[in-house]
Amino acid sequence: MEAIQGALHGLAARQRAISDNVANTETPGFLAEQVSFEDSLRDAIQNGGDPGTVQPTITRSNAPTNLQGNNVSLDDETVSMMQTGMQYQLMVEAMTAKFNILRMSIGKG
Repeated sequence: MEAIQGALHGLAARQRAISDNVANTETPGFLAEQVSFEDSLRDAIQNGGDPGTVQPTITRSNAPTNLQGNNVSLDDETVSMMQTGMQYQLMVEAMTAKFNILRMSIGKG
């Protein structure tokens, strides 16, 4: 469950970054944020660390900028938002399944 919690935390951070990027699509000089956590989460799981304590890494995009110095691509952000939403939903369903297993185990004991 800690791995699912770590994934939910990272995906929520990504959703916030995407929202911020979309809100600043027309802001001169704004550089899009990118959130990564998957590699850190994978390492924590494989190496016996605590996946629940994995912190997402937020960086600025180095994509080319437009004439206003802004590098937010609304198309890319829309795709990323959809993908992140589906991943988040999958993790919520996984957490629900874990709780259902626990609930059944307690009821049968």
